[in-house]
Amino acid sequence: MSTMFNNGARTLQDRFDTRRLADRIEDRLVHDQLTPDDVAFVEARDMFFLATADGQGRPNCSYKGGDPGFVRVVDERTLVFPSYDGNGMYVSAGNVLENPNVGMLFIDFEHGSRMRINGVASIDADDELLTDFPEAQFIVRVGVREVFPNCPRYIHRMQRVEASPFVPRADVVTPVPSWKRSDWASDVLAEADPANDPEAPVL
Repeated sequence: MSTMFNNGARTLQDRFDTRRLADRIEDRLVHDQLTPDDVAFVEARDMFFLATADGQGRPNCSYKGGDPGFVRVVDERTLVFPSYDGNGMYVSAGNVLENPNVGMLFIDFEHGSRMRINGVASIDADDELLTDFPEAQFIVRVGVREVFPNCPRYIHRMQRVEASPFVPRADVVTPVPSWKRSDWASDVLAEADPANDPEAPVL
């Protein structure tokens, strides 16, 4: 029978006598499509952590943030999120081009709950949803493979203080980060980078 557990996981499950529990969790809690409750949870989040790996299997984890709803569920097996201007390295997106398998971790720090979504990602600079996300460079689509909640016991309770002023929003001029005006970065920016505009607001 197909299982989400590899030999390494099975070795540790057997060592600590948790194979039965792991199998029960996979049987009862892991699913391959998003339920209405899953959709509500995901679309209420304003951030998540994205795990990727390159073609050699070397991992990378990145933080993705936006306004609530910046991760959108298209259907029960597909979700999308925008890629905004960053530091220009494109490590996560580059990994997706080499190895499309991704892991997404969503956490509600205020109420203490979390969800993992594993799937296969693709990148499209001409995605039909691109215009729905101001200043997005491209859209990342994730085909869902596994969805499951995580035990919340180690989630530290935290509250949001304020939204990032750098999140692109319709009809709002997005400031540029001050580091892009620094000596070490300003002369190597992309020609189209907003930081090249001397009139752009800086934070």
